[in-house]
Amino acid sequence: MPDINDLGSGTPDLSDLSAVNADAFQPIDASALAASDDPGHPPRILLLYGSLRDVSYSRKVVEECARILTALGCEAKIFNPSGLPFPDDEGAADDPKVAELRDLAIWSEGMVWSSPERHGAMTGIMKTQIDWLPLSVQGGIRPTQGKTLAVMQVSGGSQSFNAVNQMRILGRWMRMVTIPNQSSIARAWLEFKEGDRLPEGPFYRRVFDVMEELVKFTYLVRGRKDHLVDRYSERVETVTDTHTRVSKL
Repeated sequence: MPDINDLGSGTPDLSDLSAVNADAFQPIDASALAASDDPGHPPRILLLYGSLRDVSYSRKVVEECARILTALGCEAKIFNPSGLPFPDDEGAADDPKVAELRDLAIWSEGMVWSSPERHGAMTGIMKTQIDWLPLSVQGGIRPTQGKTLAVMQVSGGSQSFNAVNQMRILGRWMRMVTIPNQSSIARAWLEFKEGDRLPEGPFYRRVFDVMEELVKFTYLVRGRKDHLVDRYSERVETVTDTHTRVSKL
């Protein structure tokens, strides 16, 4: 098993983070956070975004998050929702995009959900991805249970928190550990006017704060997840009974 003390101990590569102040960058001290039986590998983070537009600001934010997470010692994977079918469509459950998303969800130890706010809510594209996350794989236990979650949104107008508030409700329902910090970027089209990268400023700093906090919480939770999500009500039911009940939903 890899030594937890080796994680984050090397010199971080900040070459792809031009907006970061190198003097203020601080590697995550995994040894101060991890459980004694931590798996020892880099935290595995899945990032989802909620727009298919060519100029997708929710995707651009996620791409910046992935760069930050990589610099913080994580393994980050972004799911492209293009081609993902609607839930309940005939044969949709066997679609390769559904399998890809579900495999990534099981692989991950934490997630980032980034959605535009549309009509005062998260987008249907964002909700479709969340709806495809498997409710049960074995014994009725949600694959999302006990994993960490960071939520963020982009808006075309003034700052709002409708989408992040909705995603927090979903994260709680899916028994995820949703971190306290969050990001809401107002007038995203102005923030990204220079191109594909979010420039240095208050919004960038908040995004960095959220990713830093997500990594810390992931180290705190992942080696303790089984204990944290152990519930009396689920111990009363047999594994078979639970699986049968949840599969009917």
